[in-house]
Parts: sequence; structure tokens; C-alpha cells
Amino acid sequence: QVQLVESGGGLVQPGGSLRLSCAASGLTFRLYAMGWYRQAPGKQRELVAVISSGGSTNYADSVKGRFTISRDNAKNMVFLQMNGLKAEDTAVYYCNAELIRRSFWGQGTQVTVSS
Repeated sequence: QVQLVESGGGLVQPGGSLRLSCAASGLTFRLYAMGWYRQAPGKQRELVAVISSGGSTNYADSVKGRFTISRDNAKNMVFLQMNGLKAEDTAVYYCNAELIRRSFWGQGTQVTVSS
């Protein structure tokens, strides 16, 4: 079955950096658009960044210039490099794989930005 496993979350001070990783299995990874979403307490899940099967990227306005999404099709992995972290980036971050009407989610990894 399809599995998406996130890692790399943690506690970081404002202005710091984290790199999230998502390892995918059970799917033809290169065909899927891969995305990172986040959900803060009391808020709806929102798109952070997405990378298409062809490598095109799109970002939420709130993270443009600070976050970078990338993928390694040889390793079935997608990454989110997060720089200049702010308190408002605190959330559970989820990896998503999407192809036409198929959508799969990871279990999430907590990112907390606090001094």
C-alpha cells in the first residue's frame, strides 16, 4: 500500500531553518505531484508548496522566498527546505501525493518555531 513518511520536524528558534523530508513507497513516485501542507491549531489545513511530476513548483504567498520544495525521483523523496522560520510557521506539516483522483497523505511532522 501507499506510504508517505515525513521526518525532520522539531523545535527551532525564529529565523532558523529546518529541512523536512518525505519518503514515499507503494506508488510510481515520478508520476505524482507532491505537496507539503500544514495545519496550525484551530485552523484549516493549507497548501504550503507543491512540485509537479515535471518539476514545476508553486508556493503559498506566505512562504515565497523562504521555503523551497524539491524532489528526488531516484529516491522517491520530496523535501521542504524552510529558512527564515517565523512563529506563524508553527504547525503540523503533511506530505501529499496526488495523481488525477488519487490522493495520499502522510501522518505529519510537528514544526514549532519559538524562542
